[in-house]
Amino acid sequence: MIGRPENPARSCCLALSQDVGTEYGVPGAAAEFSARALRIQIVQGTLRDYNSGTPGSHVSQVNLTDHFLIAMPNMVDPYFSRTLTYVCEHNDQGALGVVINRPIDMTLGALFERLSLAISSEDLGKAPVFFGGPVQTDRGFVLHQPIGQWQSTLSVQNRVGLTTSKDILESLGHGRGPVKVLVTLGYSGWAPGQLENEIKQNAWLTVAAKDAVIFDLPAEERLPAAMGLLGIDFASLSDEAGHA
Repeated sequence: MIGRPENPARSCCLALSQDVGTEYGVPGAAAEFSARALRIQIVQGTLRDYNSGTPGSHVSQVNLTDHFLIAMPNMVDPYFSRTLTYVCEHNDQGALGVVINRPIDMTLGALFERLSLAISSEDLGKAPVFFGGPVQTDRGFVLHQPIGQWQSTLSVQNRVGLTTSKDILESLGHGRGPVKVLVTLGYSGWAPGQLENEIKQNAWLTVAAKDAVIFDLPAEERLPAAMGLLGIDFASLSDEAGHA
């Protein structure tokens, strides 16, 4: 299935009750995911396959770490239709990313309240939480700049951090966290070779990511902006796909 590793991550400490996704309209929050093999865990900035002692069997021909995945107009998977996904890690053991343009009916203020955390900034409290993908939608993932020092962070090209530990939200609540943040519930993942196959099937366009698209633009402008990096107008592409 698109964007789903075959077993969920277990390292994230930003855990909410399992019904939170349903309550706040997270797509796929109540879905069961197939219990196939891949376990993905963020450990010291690496993506690892915990099913065996050997690396994944499919070697990535192109490393798409720090790239955007742009869902093609013919994407039929409802979780990823019209989405823009930021790839945080891609290697021979799979890929991990978060959708960055699909806000849900939850604010950071509500999230902090769920986690019994204080939040001092009214503006921060009004910021939306995003649907990051259909895996582990009861857990939080924080995309941020600068990287800083947190208990569990995946560093993306030494420029962007993806943190799953609660300490980053505690610091944010007291005004001491990263300057730029995007918080998601859930993530997107691919088994070895899966993302490459989906690209061959024309499910995605890819382009090198730009930080400004992630952190500086409103959610609704991110997908068109990413398309613009390729010199393509998304509306025109959608029209062409509709008449194909």
